[in-house]
Amino acid sequence: MNDGLIARRYAKAFLKYAVEKKADGQAYGQMRRLDEAYAAEAKLKKAVGNRFISGEDKSRLLLAAAGAKPGDCLAKFIKLVISHNREGFMREMSKAYQDLYREANNIVRIEIVTATEMPAATLKRMTDVVKSKLEGKKIEETHRIDPGLIGGFIVRVDTVQLDASIKNELKKLRLKLLKN
Repeated sequence: MNDGLIARRYAKAFLKYAVEKKADGQAYGQMRRLDEAYAAEAKLKKAVGNRFISGEDKSRLLLAAAGAKPGDCLAKFIKLVISHNREGFMREMSKAYQDLYREANNIVRIEIVTATEMPAATLKRMTDVVKSKLEGKKIEETHRIDPGLIGGFIVRVDTVQLDASIKNELKKLRLKLLKN
């Protein structure tokens, strides 16, 4: 079965349950923290996928990574996932839940990546320009610094990307020179 399909089905069911319990916003924050924990700590996936670690220990580990309490909706969801031996899909489920929540709540993610720290006024102007094109939508924005860009910036709005970095321009120039 398609791994993405499994994760999406579980995430969809969890979103429906969380909405019923009026905890969908809280669960969204917990799923974001869980995804960040997976990104920050590669050993988390190995520990959760380890057959020799008990389900209870896996549950505690995932709850701690998400910042959730034992009585939360997420705790019940994790218990269900572990009882069906699907804990290996938890990161994909957290991403799918986030996507479904954003879609249901009309939220758009904006990420601005720059080569160096930008003045706050310039960063605000950039986000204001993007926001003006996204009328009526809630915005979730992040700013990241990547010195590898050399200069310029990258703006990502969900899956659309505007790359105005020097790194990208050099890459285009290189390809053009190689082509000729």
